Amino acid sequence: MNSDDGIAHGYGWRSSLEAFSTASPRVVRGRLADFVRDATAEQLRAWDRSIPFLQQECAEYIVGDAVAAEYTAILEYELPRDFRRPDMIVLQHGGVAVMELKGYPYPTQSALDQVRGYARDLSAYHEACAGAAVVPVLVVGESPRPRELRDGVHVVSPDMLDALLAELADRNRPEVSAQAFLSPDAYAPLPGIVHAARELFNKRPLPMIKRARAATEPALDCITRVAHEAARTKSRHLVLLSGVPGSGKTLVGLQLVHAGWLDDLAVERPGKRAAAPAVYLSGNAPLVEVLQHALKDGGGGGRTFVQGVKQYVSYHERRPKATPPEHLIVFDEAQRAHDAARAAKVHKTEVGPSEPELLLKFATRIPEWSVLVALIGDGQAIHAGEEGGVPLWAEALSKVMNADRGIWHVHASPRLAASFRQLRVQLHESNALDLDTEIRFHLTPQVHAFVDGLLGGRDIDGLRTIARTLNDGGHRFLLTRSLESAKRYLEERYADGPGVRYGLLASAKDRWLVDHDVDNSFQTTKRLRVGPWYNAPKTDPRSCCRLETVATEFSSQGLELDFALLAWGSDLVVLDGKWSDAYARGSRDPIRDPMTMRRNVYRVLLTRGRDGTVVFVPPDARLDGVAERLLQAGFRPLHESRA
Repeated sequence: MNSDDGIAHGYGWRSSLEAFSTASPRVVRGRLADFVRDATAEQLRAWDRSIPFLQQECAEYIVGDAVAAEYTAILEYELPRDFRRPDMIVLQHGGVAVMELKGYPYPTQSALDQVRGYARDLSAYHEACAGAAVVPVLVVGESPRPRELRDGVHVVSPDMLDALLAELADRNRPEVSAQAFLSPDAYAPLPGIVHAARELFNKRPLPMIKRARAATEPALDCITRVAHEAARTKSRHLVLLSGVPGSGKTLVGLQLVHAGWLDDLAVERPGKRAAAPAVYLSGNAPLVEVLQHALKDGGGGGRTFVQGVKQYVSYHERRPKATPPEHLIVFDEAQRAHDAARAAKVHKTEVGPSEPELLLKFATRIPEWSVLVALIGDGQAIHAGEEGGVPLWAEALSKVMNADRGIWHVHASPRLAASFRQLRVQLHESNALDLDTEIRFHLTPQVHAFVDGLLGGRDIDGLRTIARTLNDGGHRFLLTRSLESAKRYLEERYADGPGVRYGLLASAKDRWLVDHDVDNSFQTTKRLRVGPWYNAPKTDPRSCCRLETVATEFSSQGLELDFALLAWGSDLVVLDGKWSDAYARGSRDPIRDPMTMRRNVYRVLLTRGRDGTVVFVPPDARLDGVAERLLQAGFRPLHESRA
């Protein structure tokens, strides 16, 4: 196999190992520079150092095993969609070796996690890698050093690379095809919320892998059947879709409205063209802002793609005869719906109906039939007036049915159905309406169970068992007392990923972090522009990746990062061996259960990172108990040692 021009195909160099080993280093370097147009002087020097020894190791590999001559070498392969680039990939019998090269003679945590992340994503999302061994390899330094296996990564010095590749090859298994590996559609990672919104807005199918489809499509099928049954029987339905954080509730809602599942239900209204069959509402203002910002170039589509529930409620409440044009309403973050007092304050009215009651009333105005889909997250109430949860919806439905004497159908999982059993409704229970697979975290299980157990006082041995499982799956919960170490870890781990998002989070009710260079003060965080914070490129001063501006729980709930840097605050400390909110900042609005609210806040903050979370616990003696508790539970200390 000869080398070819990969600029249009997503890589800098591809050839057989033999062709690579005999090519002019200047030619190889030129190809890489043509592909990576923004290569820095440091990158060019790194290629000048690494290309000759890689060629030598490949030549020695071929001497020991002639079959290796036809294996495939790919340099600077660009993972589609997030544009990270492993330094070198070797496709051979039995699997794929994914290599990252570092000039320093030590394996840092950031380098280990960087190459392991490549291997995990190729193994999970690349069709050509299904069933193959995808092995992460970190090549460090220039001098010989003992080989080791650390965090699932093979760490070698350059002189040992040929021997390692020979050991990894398995003649009894097929060679991974270069053509299949480089197919533009072969790599389909699970999309984040913003990427999913862009795909749906542009009418492209989501690149959902089989395990993610298995987790969410039963719910999509169930709700689609409910909608068609409602249209056929001219009936009204309330659907509650519940799920743990990161289980795909928002993706289900967005697909219901925008992926064509209900297009055949568009209804002609007198004197009007056919209305869209569904609308997506969210009470999460930052989510609305981020998605609308991401879609702002779409001719106003961002405003119609997702609408703020506040504006929707205000419009229809002030116009009693206004009929919603859609027959199916999706309300995200429905567990946070405002009770009557909070709804009056938010919508600037006299105390009257709660938000659930208002939405149900609007649904009764829709001619003939309607479906209201409420997306319910577990343990997500973080505002005063949001603590009613599912019982608030049951209370609201009772009032609406008493007012219009209509019969409603309620669809929910068995664990939520109990709140409706005393009502005069047609109750339908379905396990498909409870999402319990955490797809946000690259399908690593038990992130929610670990966080819930940590905040809820689960036994340490049980937590450490879960923590080991998470770490083995590549999800990181790290701890440091140095803010600069946390920042350096993220910047080094994702140095080659222009599409990767990482950012600094902190609780709004903390009192101490400002003294440790984390400005989460009210005046500062209220000025945060969340659209650019989540969407702007790394070089933009407003980008989250600058690790300068702070997002609190109020501007991060319902959104996600590839990795989160959480600065732990004073509002949840360990006193006398128990979690305490003794040093939390006060709230202007009454809260029924302040301690539950604190746990909910940190449950949100600890589950924003798809790859994991590094927690910065300030070097303050009053927070020593927090650091000790996290380490006991299985958080790993962040050691960026140089040895």
